[in-house]
Parts: sequence; C-alpha cells; structure tokens
Amino acid sequence: MPLGSPDSGPAGSEPEEKPNLLVFPDQDPADSNTTSAVAGPASIDDERRRRRMISNRESARRSRMRKQRHLENLRNQANRLRAENRELSTRLRFVSYHSNRVRTDNERLRSEHTMLRHKLSNIRQILTFRQLTNQFAVATSAWPCNNIVHPTAAAAAAEQFPSLIAS
Repeated sequence: MPLGSPDSGPAGSEPEEKPNLLVFPDQDPADSNTTSAVAGPASIDDERRRRRMISNRESARRSRMRKQRHLENLRNQANRLRAENRELSTRLRFVSYHSNRVRTDNERLRSEHTMLRHKLSNIRQILTFRQLTNQFAVATSAWPCNNIVHPTAAAAAAEQFPSLIAS
C-alpha cells in the first residue's frame, strides 16, 4: 500500500475515509492516530523530503562502506609491500655478500696469477741459463785445451745471472 493513501479496512468491508496522512519511517503505520502527520499538499513535500533523507542516508552508508573497503585494500597493499620489501632486502644482502666473496676470490686469483707468471718467468730464465751453460760446455769441450774448468768462470757466470740462480 503506498504511503499517503487511505487505509483499507478488513476484507469485504467498506474502506473508511481518512485524511491523506504522512507516516514517518520510525513510526508504526497502524498507529496513525497518535502520529504527527500533515495532511494536504504539504504532505507531498514532506514525503519528498523524507525520501531524499532516506536516499541520502543510504548513499552515506554506501560511501562509508566504499571508504572502509578502500582503507582495507590500502592496509593489505601496505602489508604486502612491506613483506616484499623485506624479501628484496634479504635478497640484496645475499647478493651483496656473494658479490664481495667473488670480488675477494677474484683479487686473490689475480694475485696468484701474477705470482705464478713471475715464477714461470724465473723458471724460463733458469732453463735458458742451463741451456746456454750446456752449449758453452759442449762448445768448450771441443777444444782439448779448454777441458779444464776454471772456478773463476763459474763465479763470473753466477754474478752475471744472480736472479736465475737464487730462485
């Protein structure tokens, strides 16, 4: 039954004529005798005002619910971003640690490489010196008078190539 229309009585009985009364939502429509109602054209304006008020309340309720959902979504997003930030920080520390280890190993290997190249160079010098000494010994043994090895010649050779002999 629409608001503002006359109440109909029990089935089969003649409806009773009542003035066009406005019943507010917090009031019981059956208790129209004790309600404060307005009759006539003012009741149409009151009805519109009442509907607008109800609509505004419902709109405000929906707005509060949207705001609450949005706030909850923002909280969830903040929590997810904090967790992701912690994970990324952990991964960064892990990668930094391993990067430092690789850098240290690389420096150690470069140093070892330099040392081994230096040793190889010294070994090549020693081998070259031995080959020259052997060639000199073969060349001097061809002359019978040169078969005698003088100690001063060996000392002179040692002075000439001291780094080769010391290694």
